[in-house]
Amino acid sequence: MSDPAERTPQVNTGPLAGLRVIEFGQLLAGPYVGTLLGDFGAEVIKVEQPDKGDPMRDWGRLRNNGHSLWWSMVGRNKRSVGINLRTEEGQQLARKLCESADIIVENFRPGTMERWNLGPEHIHAVNPKCIYARISGYGQSGRYRDRAGFASAGEAVGGLRYINGHPDQAPPRSGISLGDTLAAQSAFQGILLALYARDASGIVQGQVVDAAITDACFAMLESTVLEYEKCGVVREPTGPRLPRIAPSNVYKSKDGKWVVIAANHDSLWRRLAKAMGKEEMGDDPRYSTHNARGENEDYLDEVIGEWAGQLTAAEIDKILDEHGVVCSPVYSAEDIYKDDYFRERELLVPHKDDVHGEMSATGVVPKLTATPGSIRASARWVVGVDTGSILEELGVPDDERKALIAAGIVTD
Repeated sequence: MSDPAERTPQVNTGPLAGLRVIEFGQLLAGPYVGTLLGDFGAEVIKVEQPDKGDPMRDWGRLRNNGHSLWWSMVGRNKRSVGINLRTEEGQQLARKLCESADIIVENFRPGTMERWNLGPEHIHAVNPKCIYARISGYGQSGRYRDRAGFASAGEAVGGLRYINGHPDQAPPRSGISLGDTLAAQSAFQGILLALYARDASGIVQGQVVDAAITDACFAMLESTVLEYEKCGVVREPTGPRLPRIAPSNVYKSKDGKWVVIAANHDSLWRRLAKAMGKEEMGDDPRYSTHNARGENEDYLDEVIGEWAGQLTAAEIDKILDEHGVVCSPVYSAEDIYKDDYFRERELLVPHKDDVHGEMSATGVVPKLTATPGSIRASARWVVGVDTGSILEELGVPDDERKALIAAGIVTD
């Protein structure tokens, strides 16, 4: 493992450069907020339990060089300080650290930070301007606030699980922690809005951003609840297509790959019909309008499926792209890695990690022309590796620092 002190610092041109973030919490939602803020230039100081650290350090099915691959993404662009928040001395030290913060991020169960004397009231008493972002399973209010919450539960009660999958089958989960990621992005948006409101209005008091996994999942439901309220209809899972939005489905190619074909617009449908050599179907009144195609969606799927089954996925993609029809092969991780598009868009970028060495890191999204985000530093692989320098910045004397280390209150 390389010495973090030997890293060559990259120029920070991100739009959040100059902002300081103190990240509490663990696992995915809260730390991912910190990653987003760090990617766009903020200085992120991650507070971890001494010795143990964030459990995300050990999460993920696969290992490389004996370490998690997931942590290389969640831990990047951050400094690590080890503080035992279950001690009064650790809490005092954390409050002192928060005095210089622009943003606080935490994702413990509601009430935990208050028990540690680190809740919004405690922090705003010493730093009234800071934005305090809280991510939890069910939010800081409502009858479910005190329940334990993971992404799986938030996706379930938030409605995403019910409408996903196939009829008469168990509601599947996505192969990623979707609820955590949605909640983190929601919190990130809230932080940016709160910063703008603070700086544009001149209001001294910083806001509390209350983001929840359930909220973020519910926000994705479009008109499903309104459909029930006004029409008494519960939208059911429909597999790979939406009812009466036709044609828009996945079709299997001759080489056994799935391809998305979406021609659910009148002009797109005519282009698809021409591409399939069935130009006469383009203007046929049974298929030429949105409603007509919805009435005949099963037949259209049969026609398109038969056509697609005679071609390879690459051939389908080439033909339909040339005809201006929306289409795409369904990519695996291997397909993504081998497609140069993802490097041209800087969705995969070269990065040297302290443990994994040269790697293709997930790039920063979205792209900004004048103040782009960047990966400036590898994840910290040793818990509390930056504690000494951070305590020095806080003005903690050397003898006091040694006493804190000896008592197990901090990790150095």
